[in-house]
Amino acid sequence: MIGKIKRVPLREVWKHEALDFTKWLEENLDILSEAIKVKLSNAEREKNAGDFSVDLSAEDEGGNTVIIENQLEKSNHDHLGKIITYLTNIGAKAAIWIVSEARPEHINAITWLNETSAASFYLLKIEAIQIGESAPAPLLTLIVGPSAEGRVIGEKKKEIAESYNIRYLFWEGLLTYAKTKTKLHANISPTEHGWLGTGAGMSGLAYNYAITKHEAYAELYIDCGKDSDADNLAIFKQLQNARGEIENVFGGALEWQELDNRRACRIRKTITEGGYRDAEEKWLIVYEKVIDAMIALEKALAPHIRQVKI
Repeated sequence: MIGKIKRVPLREVWKHEALDFTKWLEENLDILSEAIKVKLSNAEREKNAGDFSVDLSAEDEGGNTVIIENQLEKSNHDHLGKIITYLTNIGAKAAIWIVSEARPEHINAITWLNETSAASFYLLKIEAIQIGESAPAPLLTLIVGPSAEGRVIGEKKKEIAESYNIRYLFWEGLLTYAKTKTKLHANISPTEHGWLGTGAGMSGLAYNYAITKHEAYAELYIDCGKDSDADNLAIFKQLQNARGEIENVFGGALEWQELDNRRACRIRKTITEGGYRDAEEKWLIVYEKVIDAMIALEKALAPHIRQVKI
């Protein structure tokens, strides 16, 4: 015969959070160790953290301090703040938060902390269960914990954020310098993205600057919008028919790209002297080259763009 599991209200098992549940957890640290797959020992209650005291602290196998905060209720912002405060004041390497129910925003917060912090954070759900007339038993379920995948995601997010900041600085410098040589992008603001542009005198056409880690580009980008593949190609072909004259005025060869996997087309000049990930001392060289290329590109293309017919 198989019995049925019944949930028992937590307050019927542990009437008082600090006096009953924390004391029980101190005496049964092996149950928590099993739930998070980390061996804990040397439990200590009410350890001081500045003007506050931690519900419970312990040590992992490496002798590092682990703080444990308990709630026989739904997770709340107050306890999340306490956990971070305790962790930093004590210098712990891990924090465990036990709740009766985890709010989605706190699950997200703990996930984020694991991705961005050097410390490890665990969020667990505590339940009391009973089978038939048996004595109530604890059930600890790990909701969120640290993982190698989370660390990789966190590092990738840091890298992306850093790239955004560097690109913004790159564009800020380029636009400032460009204003001394041309009015073409005078009303454009810096961006965190890999390109910025301004209109080329015809709907769907733009003079774009673009950057990668180690290259920069001056280009005419042709994209008239959704379902515009035929128009994009028609504009591109009309300009390409004048390729010889355009490249002669430009002063060199250009890259004529139909971009098979996209609806857009572009006419581009690549600057190989550097990109946003190169040393900032190189940026001025890149600015000079790519801005000169943009000025020449507009001069070469503008008369032909005015003659385009769709």
